[in-house]
Amino acid sequence: MSTSPEPEIGLLFQASEAGNPAAKNELFAALYRELHRLARHHLASGGGLITLSATTLLHEAYLDITRREQLAFPERNSFLAYASRAMRGLMIDYIRTRRAQKRGGDLTFLSLEEAQSDLVTDAGVLGQLNVALEELETIDPALAQLVDLKFFCGFTFGEVAAMRGVSERTVRRDWQKARLLLHRTLGNLA
Repeated sequence: MSTSPEPEIGLLFQASEAGNPAAKNELFAALYRELHRLARHHLASGGGLITLSATTLLHEAYLDITRREQLAFPERNSFLAYASRAMRGLMIDYIRTRRAQKRGGDLTFLSLEEAQSDLVTDAGVLGQLNVALEELETIDPALAQLVDLKFFCGFTFGEVAAMRGVSERTVRRDWQKARLLLHRTLGNLA
């Protein structure tokens, strides 16, 4: 499958936003490879707790996104960040459901540094991180998107900088700010 150039992606986003169902499908096809990579990254961060395939996670996230009304994605990065949040939410729900079926699922508290250094292997950890990210989004949506792109999507600082049209140094400063805010929120959850 060939990748579509960015201007064509922009036109597909516009047509999709205008309610064109064919454009939505074409946009999905154009971004499929990147979405599949994103799904694989999410599953790897799940530490083997999820028995879904990357394709299944990607398709479930796509179905979740298409069911939502009035979503606006001005460009590719916003879409990928939203897709990442949808995948993360699906993974959390999946793990919680499995743990509830097995033994009720205890919550485990973990600092952001521990979550970054280890694979996230507990639904409670993912749930706490999800709550912290939702709070961060109310404080600073751009920082929350950065965490999605860096931590959950697996983009490098350089890639995020290129997406945002800023220097890598700026992205690193924003990353430190996001980590501090998330650490504070995670501490309040404990």
